[in-house]
Amino acid sequence: MKALFDFMDKKIAPLFEEGGKFERLYPLFEAGDTFHRTPADVTPSAPHVRDSIDQKRLMIFVIYALLPCILFGIWNAGNQFNIANQVKDATLMTDLLRGSAMVLPIIFVSYLVGGLWEVLFAVVRRHEINEGFLVTGMLFPLVLPPTLPLWQVAVGISFGIVIGKEIFGGVGYNILNPALTARAFLFFAYPAQISGDQVWVGTAKTAFENNAFFGTVAANVDGVTMATPLAVAAAAGNGTDAVAALNGAGFNLFNLTMGNIPGCIGSTSAIAIVLGALFLIATGIASWRIMLSGVIGCVAMGALFNVLPVDNAFAALPFVYHLVLGGFLFGIIFMATDPVSAAATNTGKWIYGFLIGVLTVLIRVVNPAYPEGAMLAILFMNVMAPLIDHFVVQSHIKKRTAYARALNNA
Repeated sequence: MKALFDFMDKKIAPLFEEGGKFERLYPLFEAGDTFHRTPADVTPSAPHVRDSIDQKRLMIFVIYALLPCILFGIWNAGNQFNIANQVKDATLMTDLLRGSAMVLPIIFVSYLVGGLWEVLFAVVRRHEINEGFLVTGMLFPLVLPPTLPLWQVAVGISFGIVIGKEIFGGVGYNILNPALTARAFLFFAYPAQISGDQVWVGTAKTAFENNAFFGTVAANVDGVTMATPLAVAAAAGNGTDAVAALNGAGFNLFNLTMGNIPGCIGSTSAIAIVLGALFLIATGIASWRIMLSGVIGCVAMGALFNVLPVDNAFAALPFVYHLVLGGFLFGIIFMATDPVSAAATNTGKWIYGFLIGVLTVLIRVVNPAYPEGAMLAILFMNVMAPLIDHFVVQSHIKKRTAYARALNNA
């Protein structure tokens, strides 16, 4: 192994370093080299900070936290497909195989197309390829319906990387979360496929052939469209019971929590999401302040609507439903905690997360045409995060200035 590393450092690396034959391709070499071994770069002078977690490991930890959502999403995609298309001989294995055939191509396209943009900008700007795309490339597919056309996946991730991040200067300079920016673009550009209303379409005869691996689709099923729980709750008329409407559609609180319902790939199971959240909190990767304050804001706004005299079935929906409906939990744990686009100060994190929870419920109730409010709430607070931090810092400065003056006058 030492001989291999010596060969890489003495023979291969000089070709890609400044003055080498392949100098312009240094970002590709550096990415591959540091992916397999720890970077050898150290600070030349004090102070020295030693930490076992660098940016690459941090991003990989987020992927680890996403694994429960990924695995559950694959199974759920296959299971919902088999239910919708009346696959009578479906088993756990056929659920996983069919789900893999639906989900893995979306993940592959996201990484392939987004990775190409990352490499292109790194080569042109002559800087290292940032590992942040490891997370963006996975988060984006998980907030998509499993039936989304692959070309839309490619267009969406291209918009998120180029417009949402690279035009601002790359990682560390983007104002908005790139994965959510990509989803927002698809939502407004191609609402028919990603509206959050009728997003589940079973297309068994065109997408998969009947065989022993995928199961046998019922002969009289050409395609099935199913409403999501949010769409059912939003469609409940004034004076009706939204909980009864959800139960009538087969979406009881237990199913909503477990996540075996139609929806986006990685955001339906509250159990899988919470497992990821616990891992992020235990490793110190994501801010628990943002997560907790977001949940508090969602509960507070939901409870407030419950007591307000509003003739709106969605407003009367018990606040606990807002936690498990749609993509709120996934958004507040994996999207809102993005360290680049979130608030940086501790006080700011409490305010930032709380307002995301409040705005999510507010958008859902006030605008029934758009029942999923988490995406817009997070993007709006991404824009407001620097302003929140500014006022927090100014408040600290004023307090410290007053304290210093009091000491001088004493």
